[in-house]
Amino acid sequence: MIRAAASGSSLSLPDTNTVVFVVVGVLVFLGFVIASRLIARFAAEQLRRRNVRSDMVVLGRRVVTFLVIVLGLFAAFGFALKNADVPILGILVATVIAAFGVQDLLKDYVSGYYVLLEHHFRVGDRITLEGARSGTVKEVRLRVTLLQTDTGDLVVVPNSELFGKAVTVHGRAERAEEAKPAPPA
Repeated sequence: MIRAAASGSSLSLPDTNTVVFVVVGVLVFLGFVIASRLIARFAAEQLRRRNVRSDMVVLGRRVVTFLVIVLGLFAAFGFALKNADVPILGILVATVIAAFGVQDLLKDYVSGYYVLLEHHFRVGDRITLEGARSGTVKEVRLRVTLLQTDTGDLVVVPNSELFGKAVTVHGRAERAEEAKPAPPA
């Protein structure tokens, strides 16, 4: 123990074992930072090979970098604090946050499956959503449906809105009558 001469208080130096774990934690974090760059570059190359838009490549690269660095941060804290529960807790918290973040996105995709399977409306149908939106269906995708309004604007409607709200399909009964074969005379 070292005593401070003037103040009469005592200071204790951390033991070398603790310092070693903190240094190892810092080195682990730096390793993850370097690995994040390499992994992000690899992910960007894979996205480019699949002809993904350049803005999505940049976004993908940033997300991968962020995730690897956050994982490295939790691993570094686990080493520095000599506790294996810190990285596990960090991964658990990150998973819960990510689940809440993608909840609406998953709802749109699941609703998209039902919209595509049930065929309540098709490309070319004129529909009105509960509320004031209406237009002609231009494209039905897995996550969204594209409507073109009377003024020519393109409206992107999440499929969860189409699945969870009332949708009026205009003119469907008339077209169904036209498609029926004429009765024999």
